Amino acid sequence: MAAAAPIFRSSFLSSQPLSPTPSTAPRPTSYSPLSIRATATSPDPPAAAAAKTRRPSNENIRDEARRHTSSHNFSAKYVPFNADPSSTESYTLDEIVYRSRSGGLLDVQHDMDALKKFDGEYWRSLFDSRVGKTTWPYGSGVWSKKEWVLPEIDGDDIVSAFEGNSNLFWAERFGKQFLGMKDLWVKHCGISHTGSFKDLGMTVLVSQVNRLRKMNRPVVGVGCASTGDTSAALSAYCASAGIPSIVFLPANRISMAQLVQPIANGAFVLSIDTDFDGCMQLIREVTAELPIYLANSLNSLRLEGQKTAAIEILQQFDWQVPDWVIVPGGNLGNIYAFYKGFQMCKELGLVDKIPRLVCAQAANANPLYLHYKSGWKDFKAVKAGTTFASAIQIGDPVSIDRAVYALKKSNGIVEEATEEELMDSMAQADSTGMFICPHTGVALTALFKLRNSGIIGPNDRTVVVSTAHGLKFTQSKVDYHSKEIKDMACRFANPPTQVKADFGSVMDVLKKYLLSKDSKLH
Repeated sequence: MAAAAPIFRSSFLSSQPLSPTPSTAPRPTSYSPLSIRATATSPDPPAAAAAKTRRPSNENIRDEARRHTSSHNFSAKYVPFNADPSSTESYTLDEIVYRSRSGGLLDVQHDMDALKKFDGEYWRSLFDSRVGKTTWPYGSGVWSKKEWVLPEIDGDDIVSAFEGNSNLFWAERFGKQFLGMKDLWVKHCGISHTGSFKDLGMTVLVSQVNRLRKMNRPVVGVGCASTGDTSAALSAYCASAGIPSIVFLPANRISMAQLVQPIANGAFVLSIDTDFDGCMQLIREVTAELPIYLANSLNSLRLEGQKTAAIEILQQFDWQVPDWVIVPGGNLGNIYAFYKGFQMCKELGLVDKIPRLVCAQAANANPLYLHYKSGWKDFKAVKAGTTFASAIQIGDPVSIDRAVYALKKSNGIVEEATEEELMDSMAQADSTGMFICPHTGVALTALFKLRNSGIIGPNDRTVVVSTAHGLKFTQSKVDYHSKEIKDMACRFANPPTQVKADFGSVMDVLKKYLLSKDSKLH
């Protein structure tokens, strides 16, 4: 094998398949300079790379992409989830269908044989070449993996805010101080367009709806039931595309920061006197009768976008596989999406294994945890109780079958967090420089428990998925640090100190504070 060497190709040239892929195979296009590792059969690098020519001033990035389209034979379709291999039931992605004929879940199945015509090295290099660019649509962390997401959609139909590419944060102090860990990471999916990981799936779903509307399919608007983050993502992407959005929210059960997002983005918001499960039942009934496209994770398109966060984690580790990935779980689509992303990378040769997955639930809404503890015996929905982790306050999750499948296939674990545990974990993480949501507090509590039991070791590379931005949940933080939460000690609260407005009083308080910090250092 020849030594690694950079090969620079001018922008807008198709990146060549690497040996041993056939030269006659169709080539996905990378619209940015590409650096790849040379193989024994790779061409010699050119003496110099051509500089990218700036697009004409009267052209936008969509126009530019339109001039450089490429053909391929990649495809995807809906099939019944985990169907018998003999099943022939399938649907095109242009059909409006949410359930199989038997009433089960659907899954998006890609033509893996077509994708396997290119080796893992090719896909790694292609995906790496698109990171951080502004070329449409590949600047998005989702659409940089377009061939694995919606391979047949036209770039003109894509609705994107260049979502994804979120920070993988080395939680150095938190890991060392509280867990004795050296290799702990937090995937900040909340650093996104609307402040949560839901953007990853919604860009895919709304893009497909945009395509359907252009095809004159009977879609007047898009609707969802939401605990907050889904409605924020849906309303933003629909607003960008000029598509009406309809949101069913449980009254008085989400934060004001979450409620104001769909309102500001022009959604038609129905505040309904029920919980999320009640809203979900209503939206299913409504979308069966009216030309409103269902946007909840019952729709498997969203999971195609969400799975790219898993691929992105591998990419950020230079295609090395972490030992553990911990994901908060409510409606349970995301844990399956992460499994699917990791499994596709393994099957297509980008990596040789997948991490163990952990799904973390709030104890007040823990049907998956109870199912896991029973040894996966008959699943029973629960009546979800109130939790600060409001986005996962779901007692009858749509994707229970997907979650169980993912956990079994990844030798996974399910843990739970009480309200006090999740709030304490959130406060501890914040004290080390983060500003996380309560749902991430649930995931961190799971990590504490697995670390204390010795299941996760001190040197295990572990990724905790942070699903939303802490700024969406400031009231819960205010209540915690004010010690105003009933029956909660708030052990890590840091309330402000009241001081008189004179120099002596301020100096006394500061000296006392500095002495306490100095004594801790010694």
